[in-house]
Amino acid sequence: MIKNIAFGAFLLISGIFSGQNTVMSGAEAKAFVAKVSTETKNIKTLQSDFTQTKKMDFLDKSIVTYGKMSLKTPNMLSWKYTKPYQYSIVFKDNKIFINDQGKKSSMDAKSKTFEKINKLIVGSSNGQMFNDPEFSVSYFKNANSNIAKFTPKSAQLLKYIKQIELSFPKGQSTVSQVNMTEASGDTTNIVFKNTKINAPIAASEFSL
Repeated sequence: MIKNIAFGAFLLISGIFSGQNTVMSGAEAKAFVAKVSTETKNIKTLQSDFTQTKKMDFLDKSIVTYGKMSLKTPNMLSWKYTKPYQYSIVFKDNKIFINDQGKKSSMDAKSKTFEKINKLIVGSSNGQMFNDPEFSVSYFKNANSNIAKFTPKSAQLLKYIKQIELSFPKGQSTVSQVNMTEASGDTTNIVFKNTKINAPIAASEFSL
């Protein structure tokens, strides 16, 4: 469950990706990265509702869940599922805090895979994700979106993640959709909506 939430959170910031994607030229990719990096530098908080659809080989039906994501720079992230069950996870102070329908726990995230994941999620709010040494990045485009595909470099992360695709609507610098393929072949799709940038976030959002 923790891995699914952490991977799904990729982070953060429409339509299913299709074969009509074309590779960006070097100049296009450079301009895209520069635009996102510049326009997201002033983001201090980010809030969004999300719908997550997970497809698993051993299940006939996809698992659909709903919730809310809250991010506050430099390193606070809250990921709360509200339907059909209640499950919350908060990354804060190099720790992971979990509330599983009233059952609370925590663990140290420092020097673990989750710390790398959290770093990339937070990086999606300030454009620094493109510089993360844990991933190689390739850039694509279609009629509606610019797409960044992240492939893990380390064997440790490749045990869990095969590839992550972040979709940015044309003319926007925040992520609207995430597609993740796990090493097992299972896929997770997350669509963000009602995104708010730099709106106040209550401290309680990061407490369980």
